[in-house]
Amino acid sequence: MSTPQETPQAGRHRAGQDTAATGNGDGGTPLVKLINVGKRYGAVIALHDINLEVGGGEVTCVLGDNGAGKSTLIKIIAGLHQPSSGVYEVEGTPVHFNSPREALERGIATVYQDLAVVALMPVWRNFFLGNEVGKGAKMDIPAMKKMCKDELLAMGIDLRDVDQPIGTLSGGERQCVAISRAVHFGANVLILDEPTAALGVKQSGVVLKYIIQARERGLGVIFITHNPHHAYPVGDRFLLLNRGASIGYYEKSQVTREELTGLMAGGAELEQLSHELEGAGGAAAEAAHEMEAEVSDLGISHSPTTTESDGR
Repeated sequence: MSTPQETPQAGRHRAGQDTAATGNGDGGTPLVKLINVGKRYGAVIALHDINLEVGGGEVTCVLGDNGAGKSTLIKIIAGLHQPSSGVYEVEGTPVHFNSPREALERGIATVYQDLAVVALMPVWRNFFLGNEVGKGAKMDIPAMKKMCKDELLAMGIDLRDVDQPIGTLSGGERQCVAISRAVHFGANVLILDEPTAALGVKQSGVVLKYIIQARERGLGVIFITHNPHHAYPVGDRFLLLNRGASIGYYEKSQVTREELTGLMAGGAELEQLSHELEGAGGAAAEAAHEMEAEVSDLGISHSPTTTESDGR
């Protein structure tokens, strides 16, 4: 099986190898670590030998296109599924979660792309949904409003009114409320499932800002995305997935934005598509020439490499 091509500038950063990044933000034990983790569904291999870690005050970005295995990886870390092989550690201790609730009790919170908010309910009500603060037999609404407002402000979110329906907020603001909620209820590790996928440029920037805020507060963040331009500015490590396998695992000092984009683009796939377009002639051939220029700019080699040479 061929891998995305090695970039001339990358040198030692061959995508066929897992250059396991070590260490973390505080120099201690990683908050979350996966060692050679795999997942099978019958005869289907969804993940194969995945290594990943995230420490406090770090952002680990997991990149890949649709079908790369990102969703399966999320489900394992979040406690929804157990790995079929390998070791999953939380703060140095092997774990076997049977539910997301067990993962949450260990400080691992997942913010999914659809957020699961009730659009017509006010912001504060969504913030405490399922974790309401009581005062006698009733909810302590003033206390919940104040705590919601204070937590949002601590994350740099200054809403005009926490009584407004959460559905009136922008997509970026709703993502940030969900992040703040997870932090408030004790998350040490945040898993963010494609938080910028459905957002425009400005709102994506808002979400990236709050990812940095979470990192600065000492949390470990696992940022799932298919967009290297969103991942690179905030990431400390980058795991690239393709069809359930790792095609690269780098610290930020080991890879440039251009190399990361080139690895994500997939040289073999782009080259094949370029040839198909060129064979169609006309406007398609012109598009093929432009694509070849893009491949050249990204520094993707046209000579395929195979995993067999890497001993995999």
